[in-house]
Formats: sequence, C-alpha cells, structure tokens
Amino acid sequence: MKPSFVSRVPWEILGITITTLFMLACAVSWAVESFAQWGSLLGILSCVASIGSISIVWWKQRTAMSRLHRQTDILAHLSDEQIETDDFENLFPELPTSGEWSSTFQRIFNRIAELSEMMSDAEQVRARSEVRAHLSSMRVNQMREIVDSLTEPVLMVNQFEELVISNDSAKKLFGLPTDDESQHMKDVIPCEPLVQLIHETRRRKTSSQRVAEIELVDSEEEKHWFQVTCCTVDQKSNSSRADDHHMFGAVAILRDISGYKAIQKRNAEFVSSVSHEMKTPLAGIKAYVELLADGEAEDEETQEEFLSIINGQADRLQRLIDNLLNLARIEAGVVNVNKKPRSLNELLEEAANLVLPTAEQKQITLIQDLSPMYLGVLVDRDMILQGAINLLSNALKYTPDGGRVTLRSRLNDREVIFEVEDTGVGLSDEDCEMVFEKFYRVKKDQNMASGTGLGLPLAKHIVEDVHGGSLTVTSTVGKGSTFRITLPTVQVTESAVQ
Repeated sequence: MKPSFVSRVPWEILGITITTLFMLACAVSWAVESFAQWGSLLGILSCVASIGSISIVWWKQRTAMSRLHRQTDILAHLSDEQIETDDFENLFPELPTSGEWSSTFQRIFNRIAELSEMMSDAEQVRARSEVRAHLSSMRVNQMREIVDSLTEPVLMVNQFEELVISNDSAKKLFGLPTDDESQHMKDVIPCEPLVQLIHETRRRKTSSQRVAEIELVDSEEEKHWFQVTCCTVDQKSNSSRADDHHMFGAVAILRDISGYKAIQKRNAEFVSSVSHEMKTPLAGIKAYVELLADGEAEDEETQEEFLSIINGQADRLQRLIDNLLNLARIEAGVVNVNKKPRSLNELLEEAANLVLPTAEQKQITLIQDLSPMYLGVLVDRDMILQGAINLLSNALKYTPDGGRVTLRSRLNDREVIFEVEDTGVGLSDEDCEMVFEKFYRVKKDQNMASGTGLGLPLAKHIVEDVHGGSLTVTSTVGKGSTFRITLPTVQVTESAVQ
C-alpha cells in the first residue's frame, strides 16, 4: 500500500496550510464585502497579503516535497559501491536539522551503515567459503586421481547400496559403465559373493571391517583370486536429533592374490610330492629292517642283501634331501656362490670322467666332442659341475644299453654352449614342457631307472638363476634328446659387472 499524503508531509506544514487556507477564506470574504460597500484600498492590500502568504507556504511545501522526492529517489537507486563508501550520506541533499524527516532519514542512514558493515562481513565470509570450497574441490579431485591410479579395484556404495565410486581398475575388471550415474550394485557388479559381502558389511549397525577371498572372472574370461577388504563408511546426516541413527555405506578394496594362490598350490603339490618321494625309500628301509628283526635273514648272504637294499634306499633318501636343500637355498637366494673365471672344457671333462663307470656298466659310448678353443666362463665350479653331472646322469639313465651319449661344447658369438645329446627314449612335446618341474617324471619311462625328479630342476636353477644362462631341451620320441646350456663368456660377464 502506498503511504498517504498525510503520512508523507510533516505535521507543521499541514498546520500552516490549514491556517493559511482559513485566513485566505476570511480575507476573500472581507475583500468582497469591502469592494461591495466601499471599494476600500485596504481590502485589496489584505487580499494581496493573503495571496503572498499562501504563495510562501506553497513554495516551502513544494521545496520540502522536492527534497523528500530527491532523498527517496537517491535511496531507491543506491548501488552496492555507494552503500559501501564511508561518506554515502553526502550523496543526499541537505534537509532541515529540525523536523520529523531529518530524524527519519538519519535513522535510515544509520541502518544503511549497519547493513553495509554486515554486507562487508558477509562478503568476507563468502570469500573464505569460496576458498574452502575451492580447496575441498581440489582435495576431492586429488583423491579421485589417487583412487583411479590404484592398481587395486576400489568400489564404494552409499546407504542405498548404489555404486557411487569405482576406479579405473574396477571398471576394467567388472566392465562397469564409465559415466558417474549411480546404479544399484546388483545391477552392475556381476559377482554375487562380492555383492553379498558388501551388503552384509553395510547393513551392520556399527562400524566394521570384513575380509574374504573371492574368485572372479574378468572381462577377458580369465580367473583371478582376490582378497576383498570391505569396510563400513559412516554417512550419518547432520541432524541433531537424539534418536538419529547411523547410516552406513561400504567401500571394498580388492587385492589380486592369484600369484599367491598359485604359490600355495605349488607348495601343496611340492609337499605332497616330497612326502610321496620320501615314502618309498622309507617304506623299503622299514620293511627290510622288520625282516631282519624277525630273523627272516638267517644266512649271512641274505643279511648282506637286505643291508645293501637298506643302504641303497638310505642313499636315495639322502640324495633327495640334498637336492631339496640345494633347490631351497637357490630359490631363497642364500646359497654361497663363488664365481671365478674357469675353463668350461676342463669342468666338462671332469664331469664326464665321474659318470664314465656308469656308462661302461651299461655299455654306452660316452663321446667327448669338446671345442679345441679355450672357453672361459665366470662360474661357481661345484655348481656347474653338479649341473653337468645331472644332465649326463639323466642321459645315461634313459638311454638303452649299447646306446650313445655325446658331450660337446662350442663358442657361439659372445656365448659358450655345451650340449648333452643321447640316443635314448626321447620326450614328447608335453614332456619337454614339464620335464624341468620338480618331481616330474615321464610315466612311461619310470621303470627304466629310479630317481627323485629333482636333477633337471636343480640343473635349471643352477644355470639360469645363479649364472644367468639358459637350459633348454629338444627331443624326438624314440630317437633321443638334446639338452643345451648357454652361458655368457667370461669377457661379457666381467664387462656386465663393471
């Protein structure tokens, strides 16, 4: 509602106006009476005086209203910059120091000054809030980049089990959409055990953490084992009600333990194989000891036979334990290696001489086709000698009587190569891939010779892990096999060390 005229005009001006109008009415009445009766000059002067008084009052009223309009117009169009100035009162025309309008406008000016100060404080608060919001946004972006850069998949759901965060690894693993639109985890995570784990963790009434191992199939149909660590995320509202309860989301971090699982499986197979290999000689020893204890061997010849069998089984058990210890030391990196420049041909000749009695016993021709050149290698003498003996012994075991085993060496560019070639039973393609596995023995040839299945794995560890060479095999079933060892020359090894 617009203010009335009375409310916009000071009371003193209104009183003067009413008095003046009353005097004007009297003067006009007297003037008419005077003109009618006497035409007196005094009546005319009185009329003029009255009109002058009315004009003065009207002019003062108009001036006051004009100033009032100007004050109001300036107030209506004040800008923020003008309000914030310290002397914004000077923008207004002067008003009389007395009267209601002066005090009213002074109160208005004081209130504007207070609002200006409040605006200044609010602006400072707003500026600080913008800085905090910018820093918070930077931290959020940094955390997002950190989470996305993690190789472990990370998933987070809110209290409604909607997926709100998933890093690049999780999106790749589960084939999740790249947009940030929230969806229920059951609709986007194709793994029921993981969904159930997150659900059970989230619905708990207190902060908690659960760990589980889950097998997953990735987008490329490859199986992986993951250790999932699932924690609750407190999403309590800002309500201060006493009965307000916590609402939890959940975050799941997946760590790929496929390699660890494979090691566990290999260790279990290793223990099983060791137990099986040890079981055979121990059973033989126990059986013959029982026979001796029961007096089954009455004559001295039978007793010697039994003791010879027991001794042979004990030797086999000792070789098994020695090979296991050597493999364990090499794999653990704690084996004592003493590398020195040596002549490869001298080491090979020594190995050939050590197995020569076995070759002669089976009437196998052992050929030494060694290079006339000096083949210098930086090796541990005992370990390379052990590897060569293992290869030669393996060739002699699986070569029929009257066969041939050839030991040769040669220089190839900056490498030295020595080979053990036999005319034995040979290996299939599958056997060639598995022959260096611990305790692996070709089933069709197990009756030809006893063994632990550790000789070739030990030779491979010696050549590759200790000396940085390579051990490979090529074979044809029924024709024989060739085991090839490649080692760097001593010059190459010394330059690499330098």
